[in-house]
Amino acid sequence: MAKKAKKIVRREYTTSDVKELRAHSKAKTPVARIAKLTKRSEGSLRQKALKLGISLGHMR
Repeated sequence: MAKKAKKIVRREYTTSDVKELRAHSKAKTPVARIAKLTKRSEGSLRQKALKLGISLGHMR
């Protein structure tokens, strides 16, 4: 039997999500860690950060 494809469920960003994203940007948290904490994809986080005009993805 073939495996079922995972259904994509879209979640809106709430104001608290945006605050958390800004805080992680300021703290220079790696995107992979933010993705695990927020249960969102790295691509989703990068797109939202781009729209907000903040930087993400600090690798040091």
